[in-house]
Amino acid sequence: MNIKSHFTFNKQQRSGILFLLFFIVILLCVYHFFNFNNEKFLDTSSPKIVALQTQIDSLRFNEIEARKPKLYPFNPNYITDYKAYTLGISPEEFDRLKTYRNNDKWINSKNDFKNVTQISDSLLAVISPYFKFPEWITNPKAKNNFKDYKSEKGYSEKSFAQKIDLNKATEEQLQQVSGIGNALSKRIIEYRKKLDGFTNDIQLYNVYGLESFVVKRALNEFTVKTPKEIVKLDINSASASDLATIPGIPFDLAKKIWEYRILRERINSFSELDKIEGLTVSKFQLIQLYLSIKE
Repeated sequence: MNIKSHFTFNKQQRSGILFLLFFIVILLCVYHFFNFNNEKFLDTSSPKIVALQTQIDSLRFNEIEARKPKLYPFNPNYITDYKAYTLGISPEEFDRLKTYRNNDKWINSKNDFKNVTQISDSLLAVISPYFKFPEWITNPKAKNNFKDYKSEKGYSEKSFAQKIDLNKATEEQLQQVSGIGNALSKRIIEYRKKLDGFTNDIQLYNVYGLESFVVKRALNEFTVKTPKEIVKLDINSASASDLATIPGIPFDLAKKIWEYRILRERINSFSELDKIEGLTVSKFQLIQLYLSIKE
């Protein structure tokens, strides 16, 4: 048996053996100079790591809160089933509210809402700060201390023929009414120009700064005899922007009227609007001059 042949290598084999030896030496050096024990390289309890983790948790919490539906002030009398769902109100609780409203009854306080829906105190504490009731409920006005203008000294009720045309009245004539001075008389004339003429006596209530009892005095002296013709809008097709073009109707009130119509799909009678928040008697009468209900 030729043993020597096993120890005879060509050039390529010798290079391979040399590379293997070199690799083994590198592994031995690594093993000798590096510590491969189980010691942790990252100390998660260090103040820096704890501060970073707190910051990450805070950002995560803020992101979760940002994704939640935002709450805005709302009238609890008009919530929908979807709104109730987003508020955390159960279907049974919403059905109680719906039944109550279908009987033409109104929620006027958070206690009313609690008694009708029977929601938990914890949920009521969360959502009740967002309840928004009509101003006549939250801020009732004191009774007018001014006496009835009809009982004033020298008062005499005038007929239509005796009254001056409101569309032709001068500043001097308007100032003859108690409560209307130089500033208000100018304001009435300017408003008349803006309207291109009054259509109805009710429009006088919309003059800024003119108190209702003063308007009543004025309407015993003046009335619209040459009314301006108005092209009426169909309330069931008018947009919020269209409704906002009505003199004296701000956009937020126009939007409420539009939303009220959308919610009910159609308005069949103007009397359906009398429960809209912010729609006073004078504004209710005013919009009927500019709106119609087509079949």
